[in-house]
Amino acid sequence: MNYPGHIIKQGEPDQSLVTAIQKRLMELGVGSFSTFGNYGPKTAAAVKLFQSLHRDQNGNPLEMDGKIGPITWAVLFGLEETGFNENTSSNILLVEAVKVARSQIGIMENPIGSNRGPEVDEYLRSVNCPPGNYWCAGFVYWCFDEAAEMLNLPNPLYRTAGCLSHWNNSRGKKISAKTAMQNPAVVKTGQIFIVDHGRGMGHTGIIERVDGGFIYTIEGNSNPHGDRNGIGVFQLTRKINKINKGFIEY
Repeated sequence: MNYPGHIIKQGEPDQSLVTAIQKRLMELGVGSFSTFGNYGPKTAAAVKLFQSLHRDQNGNPLEMDGKIGPITWAVLFGLEETGFNENTSSNILLVEAVKVARSQIGIMENPIGSNRGPEVDEYLRSVNCPPGNYWCAGFVYWCFDEAAEMLNLPNPLYRTAGCLSHWNNSRGKKISAKTAMQNPAVVKTGQIFIVDHGRGMGHTGIIERVDGGFIYTIEGNSNPHGDRNGIGVFQLTRKINKINKGFIEY
């Protein structure tokens, strides 16, 4: 049984789906049900107990919310049952942009904390932004620009150093955070994620691959903890449901 493509919670109308969940919980010794098919408080409590006892594929504790999203589903039924372990793209530009991004992993600011350096200055120059500014969006644009030039294609990205400006002005396909949370299968390799930190501030990066409810990203102006305004280009892991603005696909 593959993940159904939406968050399963109290009031779930698909009784056969709920029954399968309840039986699986009982197989694992979590919860006991005399009747099946109703996702009520008792089932939610059993799911919370299951979540409290298990970790996700990256070793992090599951969120104890009593709801079954793709990450809890993967632990409950097995990762192969998510049905979308590798959401790859057939778009050659996206594939090439990911390759370019990979080639930049390990690039660091010089000096550290300056938003400067030969490569960083180049990323900012690609979006016509002066050296010393935040550069995560410039990094994304530069990667696509390099890929487009290699393929002799126009760069479809909106040219900006602003993450939220990119979201607001992009002509690419936008996938809202809500849509992605409900159905992570729409998130794919080569898409660009946008996080809104408030007060006009944001962060962005390129999705290298997708695995269940996780995205593995390549991000500029970041650090090993994934904070914005970091010090280099890093590979990071994020939960899809923590991307609060959305995703753009070109």
